[in-house]
Order: sequence, then structure tokens, then C-alpha cells
Amino acid sequence: MSGDIHIRREGRAGRITLTRPKALNALSWEMVRAIDAALIDWAEDPEVALLVIDAEGERAFCAGGDIVEMYETGTAGDFDYGRRFWRDEYRMNARMFQFPKPVATFLQGFTMGGGVGVGCHGSHRIVGDTSRIAMPECGIGLIPDVGGSLILGRAPGRLGEYLGVTASRMGPGDAILAGFADYYLPEDRWPALIAELCETGDWEAVDRAALPPPASSLAGVQAEIDGLFAGETMGDIVRLLRHTDSDLARTALAAIEKNAPLAMCCAVQLIRRARGLDDIRIALGQEYRYTSRAAAQGDFLEGIRAAVIDKDRTPRWTHPDAEAVPALAVYEMLRPLGPDALTFGEEGRT
Repeated sequence: MSGDIHIRREGRAGRITLTRPKALNALSWEMVRAIDAALIDWAEDPEVALLVIDAEGERAFCAGGDIVEMYETGTAGDFDYGRRFWRDEYRMNARMFQFPKPVATFLQGFTMGGGVGVGCHGSHRIVGDTSRIAMPECGIGLIPDVGGSLILGRAPGRLGEYLGVTASRMGPGDAILAGFADYYLPEDRWPALIAELCETGDWEAVDRAALPPPASSLAGVQAEIDGLFAGETMGDIVRLLRHTDSDLARTALAAIEKNAPLAMCCAVQLIRRARGLDDIRIALGQEYRYTSRAAAQGDFLEGIRAAVIDKDRTPRWTHPDAEAVPALAVYEMLRPLGPDALTFGEEGRT
């Protein structure tokens, strides 16, 4: 295994540590496959009582997926690399979500995008004072994926739509309110808790250690968010924001206007489908409909160019205004894939 991830047994625990702090622990394809293999190996291992997942560095648990290679292959006309990456990643996400033993994750700093798929599907998700969790994919022409549409769909009221299209960052109190985390514990107490989990295999140690979380800023504005984001489509939401005179509406609109309109329109649909179906595999399958087409038909490559490659922050989106994206364009990105649909067999290891 490369130096990007450290997988081992430690006492009663299966241990996964992301070790790319200079890259904010961004997930490579190799890391995804290594995590998936560990989940398969440990699921039935009687010596492994629980999993502990953490990361090196203070800045990030995992700030997302390693998207530069997707850009390089996609601009060369190779869309299969990205599709293979997402297939393997989503299978790992489903395995994490459905893992039959407790999974404790320690989410310092940034947990975004692909990091949510590793860190926010466990049973015991722990945040501290530096934690900042977000789903910023619409900013690069993607949708909240890695099962994020299901977490957003399960969030109270319309927080899911709000968080999914504005990419707002959640501190510890907000992350717990929105369902991305479960426990608050100051980070200087994490090493002792990890040591106890590894020594004893007793997941209740998390409950004993946890403290009351900081107040959630979202809680105070949820009623307004619920009203502003209740529209049937993204166009309805934008229209109402543009005709609402409030600080929240102006701030949300400013965030939305930076993101890819087609991606946001699809994100709203995916969040609502996930809310209605409430099944991780269905949510991932729906997300894959979009991501498998994102480079060839969507704004993904342009989003990466503007944000990461050229860094000019002036993307030229296919549809310039979220209020005017045709319904047919949304349908084309989210229609069934037929024989290319995402599956969840052991073929994920090949």
C-alpha cells in the first residue's frame, strides 16, 4: 500500500488512517479500493469489534476526491477513468454505510465531498471545534454524491436543499443538526478515546466521552430556509430568493450564483428522490446517473478548469441561469443508464 493510507489491526479495532495531509487527505482511486478491501476483510473477522477511521494533519479529515486525474483523462476524451473511479467509490460508500459493526470516525478540519463518503456514513461520527463539513460539488459542476444526497434528504426540513446547492460549511453544531455527525468532543481528547476504543472494542466509550455540542447557527434560521427552499424545482427556489428581501436570501443567492446551474437543478431532484426512497444503494445509483455523464455531457471539466487548473474562478457554464435550465436538460442527466447502471456486487474489487 502507498504512503497515502495506513490500514492495520490495532487491538480490537480495524484502523484506517488517511495519510496525505499535504493534499488535505484527498482520496485517490487506490485509497478507495484499499478502504473497500479492508471493509470486506473485517466485516466477518471476529477479532475486529469495531472500526476507527481518522486522518493525519490538522487541516482536514478529507477534503474530497483527487479530481485532477479526472480532468486530465476527461479532456483527453477518456471518460471511463472517472466512471470506474465513481463505481468503485460508490460501492465502498455503500459498504461503509451498511457495515455490520460500529464505525467511529474522527472528522477534524475539512470533511468535504468524497470525505463525506468515508467519514459520514459510520455509526459514531465525531466532530470537534475545527470541523467544517460541506458538500461543495455544485461549484465544479457535480452533484452532492458519495451518498451525500441521502444524508441531505434526511436532514430536517429543507436544510438538505439549502446545504446541497449553497455548499455552506457546517461547524460541529450544524453538522450534528443536519445529520452529518453524531457526537462532539474537543480534539485534544480524541487520542485517549481512540486508545480506549482500540484496547476495549467498546463502542459505548464514545457515548461516555461525548460532550454537549456547540449551538447550531442553522437552527435559528431553519424556518426561513424551509420557506425559501420549498419550491418544486431549483428554478422556483432561485425565483423566490430573488424576490425575498432578507440577509439569508441574499447570502444564499450569492452562493448559488457561483455554482453550476445544471448541477444544482439535478441536485435538488436527487435530494428529493433520496428523501422519498431512503435507501443508500438507490441514492448512489441515482447519483451515478449524473456523475457518469458529468464529464461528457455536463459542466464537470469546465468546473475543474476554473477552480483547480486555471484558477480563474470564471466558469462558462452550459446554462448560465438556474432559473432557466430546461427540464429536458435535467432529464438527460438523470435518466436511467440501462445496462451501464451502477451495481453493487463483488465486482467492485476487480
